[in-house]
Amino acid sequence: MRAILRFAALAILAIGLNTDFAAAQSRPGTYSPDELVKSGHRFFGGVSRGLAEVIEKAVSKWGQPNGYVLGQEGGGAIVVGLRYGDGTLYTKNAGDRRVFWEGPSIGFDMGGEGARTMMLVYNLPATESIYQRYAGIDGSAYFIGGFGMTALMAGDVVLVPIRSGVGLRLGANIGYLKFTPKATWNPF
Repeated sequence: MRAILRFAALAILAIGLNTDFAAAQSRPGTYSPDELVKSGHRFFGGVSRGLAEVIEKAVSKWGQPNGYVLGQEGGGAIVVGLRYGDGTLYTKNAGDRRVFWEGPSIGFDMGGEGARTMMLVYNLPATESIYQRYAGIDGSAYFIGGFGMTALMAGDVVLVPIRSGVGLRLGANIGYLKFTPKATWNPF
């Protein structure tokens, strides 16, 4: 079963890699890896030892993002899971915007966690375009603490959440995150 989940995750990432994200590297209004690492270090603090490597990996796959979200989230699952979060979307040419997200998931997943989250945002045409559902596969392995990256997609827009959290959670799931301008308890 683990091999099937790995294959599904790699297949989704491969589909995303076939899109020409390298063109985004030289566009004005994007964030360089150095800018992202500095912002991430300020946000994550002492737990950001591997942050530069994770950001470099994301930039090598998808190019330079034209926005990012800094926030916090919490989630839990017993086969079916929920995740809720809030933060601020930062863009160079359209200003900052408060955002909230929530979403369901289903899979081989159990436990709960709280995390500080940095989401790299690629191909966002306008700040209002953040308000939609982003689907993907997620895997979590928290035992007291953890750090990880995944990718979610909606059309051409790609979100790459980088999470540093605490809790006890293990598993893999399929789900989505829905972004809204106001907090809501409805994950659907």
